[in-house]
Amino acid sequence: MPTAVIAVLAVFFLGMGVYGLAAPAALIRPFGVVLGSPAARTEVRAVYGGFGVAMAGLLAAAAADAHGVRQGAVIAVACALGGMAAGRLVGWAADRSGGFYPTWFYFCVEAAAAGALLAVL
Repeated sequence: MPTAVIAVLAVFFLGMGVYGLAAPAALIRPFGVVLGSPAARTEVRAVYGGFGVAMAGLLAAAAADAHGVRQGAVIAVACALGGMAAGRLVGWAADRSGGFYPTWFYFCVEAAAAGALLAVL
């Protein structure tokens, strides 16, 4: 079961990463952000696309326990997800954004994914 959890999260990150690389404006649209310049699209491709693909690769290595990286890789990705969730809390406290979607939805996804990864250690 632990390997399945890691693999599912790898697929999630891969999907986010590929989507971020291919369609950055569509990926960020639910947050009310309009990407009006090539630099803005490149930023989303880097942060959502490149990061997502890198996390997918790290989780794939963890699932395979390539070179004994499983524990470190799982902790690293769990920390990244926890940091993302914490950033949403700070953003909510600063701006009091309303509604469940997208802020709280993604907070729940990130916090649950971080917890699931820590649970498989």
